[in-house]
Amino acid sequence: MAVTVSERDILQILERDGPQTGAELADQTRAEPLALWRLCRGCADIQFEIVGRRYLRLDRAVEGYARLSPSIRREFLTYTLLGLARSSEFVEERAAQLRLELTRISRFKFDLARQTMESVVSELPDGEIVLAKACFIIAGDVTYGMSHVVPRPETSTGKMVRGSDLDIIVIGIDDLPEDALKALDEAVYRKKHYLLVHPEHREEIDYVIKRMSRVREQLEFDTFKSMVACKIMLEGQYLCGSEAVFRSVKDLVDQHGIPARIADLEAQAVEARALAEKSLLEPAPDGSEGKYRNLFYTSEEDDEIA
Repeated sequence: MAVTVSERDILQILERDGPQTGAELADQTRAEPLALWRLCRGCADIQFEIVGRRYLRLDRAVEGYARLSPSIRREFLTYTLLGLARSSEFVEERAAQLRLELTRISRFKFDLARQTMESVVSELPDGEIVLAKACFIIAGDVTYGMSHVVPRPETSTGKMVRGSDLDIIVIGIDDLPEDALKALDEAVYRKKHYLLVHPEHREEIDYVIKRMSRVREQLEFDTFKSMVACKIMLEGQYLCGSEAVFRSVKDLVDQHGIPARIADLEAQAVEARALAEKSLLEPAPDGSEGKYRNLFYTSEEDDEIA
């Protein structure tokens, strides 16, 4: 149950325990996150240090589809350090530690994704063909060095997983045999289930397998799903498989002007975020800030792979 806290309560905690993440402060105070965020942002004696970066997320629930990730809530709880303004050196020291931890987690998840896909392909009868005619790409939090391990429920099963999922896209050239693609899909699905339920892992793989012909269709950028796919192909990093196919995908993304389109959407998201924060920090008597609450509380990003 959330409780009411004051600036004095927060300052006493920071004085006693030193810099805290938003989540740590919420645990100690039992305050509701939005109310706590407002209180901390409005206190001149509290220093905010945001670790990591903001990047574009496409969301059906947002007008124009464009918002920034992390959400305001996730950024506050996971990626923000709060400390006494007069002790800024301690805030910056812990922020540096948190950055190193995010980098370590992101590298671990990247390596896990690569090793998992290489293991899957090695067990396929046509594994060599798959490696020669398909590339494996990773996208999402990992590519921004923003992976975290905050427990969250996996949407289809409700099982708790360890933070950021592994967004993996497999793209094969058009003459890659259908039987090889089907076998790959089945093998990745089995590995996905294993990593999800195994108590030593509890990692979620979100994946899609497609051909270059499908990539060319999506580069038209004319539907929500195609916009998501284009963003992923732009931000995605090489994992394993054919580097030549990977380069072809990146060349097509550039040729279709996708970087400029994504930049326009990101600018739109930056503007919306600024308006949302201003509105949430200065609630109007008529409650009009309610339209921005979905930029504080967001659902899981089910659409973020295509």
